[in-house]
Amino acid sequence: MPIYRIGHGYDVHRLKGGRPLIIGGMRIPYSSGLDGHSDADVLTHAVMDALLGAAGLGDIGRHFPDTDASYAGCDSIGLARRVHRKICRLGYKIGNIDATVIAQRPRLAPYIDDMRRSLASAFGADPAAVSVKATTEEGLGFTGSGEAIAAHAVVLLKKNTRKPACRLPRKTTSIKKRRQCGSLR
Repeated sequence: MPIYRIGHGYDVHRLKGGRPLIIGGMRIPYSSGLDGHSDADVLTHAVMDALLGAAGLGDIGRHFPDTDASYAGCDSIGLARRVHRKICRLGYKIGNIDATVIAQRPRLAPYIDDMRRSLASAFGADPAAVSVKATTEEGLGFTGSGEAIAAHAVVLLKKNTRKPACRLPRKTTSIKKRRQCGSLR
């Protein structure tokens, strides 16, 4: 009999000049990027928090603390793969991911499909099971004023007690080398 778990994640980062803007593993051309200890990828962080919460594993701060210098500037997609391994080891498989990025600017619609594919690959999910949306707050609040970008994510995990939930992907080499961070936990 399958077991289902639902998780919700939220993240927000302030925009800051001189940093690249990375959302959902994609580099978005913009005059400023998100400020944070890692690459500050709000979308990937929100999804990781949702998955960890659904599996009863806490949040990303517990697994990848910003007090650990080895995570400085870290690639969040690499951390996402590690979160995927953690939930697989517990026997869970991703049913679906539904996420929303809240940003007044830049316009994110041209990058949504690439974000979906990037997240699906990192989390070992079918791209059809990953939804990414973008919205503005009509000029209201810290995201509406252009001070920050935020993201919400909801996930469904499935655990089948009769057979393995998911297979861990084989390590592949990427054409674009990403910064690998922290100890392998």
